[in-house]
Amino acid sequence: MYFAALLARTEDGWEASDTELDDVETLSDLTDLAREAAAEAGGAEDETVLVFIEQEDAWFGVVRVDGEEDPRIYVSDAAAAARSAYGEILLTDEMLGRDPDDSTDDLDALDLDGTEDGESETADEGESDATDASGEAVPAGPLGDRQILSDLGVPEKELLVLESGDALNEIAEILGAAEVLETVR
Repeated sequence: MYFAALLARTEDGWEASDTELDDVETLSDLTDLAREAAAEAGGAEDETVLVFIEQEDAWFGVVRVDGEEDPRIYVSDAAAAARSAYGEILLTDEMLGRDPDDSTDDLDALDLDGTEDGESETADEGESDATDASGEAVPAGPLGDRQILSDLGVPEKELLVLESGDALNEIAEILGAAEVLETVR
């Protein structure tokens, strides 16, 4: 089960709205949605908007949009998020340390024994990494901007110890937005 909400900071405090991500296919779509929420909340164009996305007890993500700046992203468990349609939106090539212009031909990477170059013939079943839609490995654990909420009162150390399921409520509590977030849950 997924939960997604937008928190827009205005002169009067935080305003929350739940959001449907059905029409969101890219990070750009999500960023546009966040900017629209800021405008609808009556905030200035350069106000902060936070997008909270959570898959119950598996992972959570925070996308921060400050005006026209590029979005900043934090995902609590990249491997878990990679197995999710909404998580894949957040796991950009840049976050994963990949060159988006790296266009190697997939057929060239195949070996005659049916494995890709660099893969062993037997998979390690205890492996905690997942793969994304392109079949590339995604590391387990937190990924992204760990300082994303530091200036709002959630330092990196505190962000890293938050556990899925309660994390978004704890973040909202620190921001002073727990009541408004609860109204959209």
